[in-house]
Amino acid sequence: MKKLIAMCVLVTPLLATGAMAQPAPQTTPATPAMPAAPGPGDKAVPASAAKAPTAQQQKMKDCNAQAGDKKGDDRKAFMKQCLSAKGVQPTKSQQEKMSACSKEGKGKKGDEYKAYMKECLSK
Repeated sequence: MKKLIAMCVLVTPLLATGAMAQPAPQTTPATPAMPAAPGPGDKAVPASAAKAPTAQQQKMKDCNAQAGDKKGDDRKAFMKQCLSAKGVQPTKSQQEKMSACSKEGKGKKGDEYKAYMKECLSK
């Protein structure tokens, strides 16, 4: 019995310290808190009304539909042309431009040829 009382006397201060200790103050997070979820009295906005497509998204959808079965570089060139609002004609690839400009620039030499190719390829 003496051992039980002695153990209780020794253990009680340890348990009391944990129960009486105050928690450390919480620090605020570096990122802002998320807004609270709407309560039962709040009016909910339908997802379709909140997520109306922007003009750019609509343009992307239209150009994507027009692109059809095009793949790879042809599709990229078409989408770039279509989205830049310059028209819906697909642009030539760099290799096609080089070939066309080279054919048109025959007969020119040296700096004249370089200047012509630079201007032709920048179109």
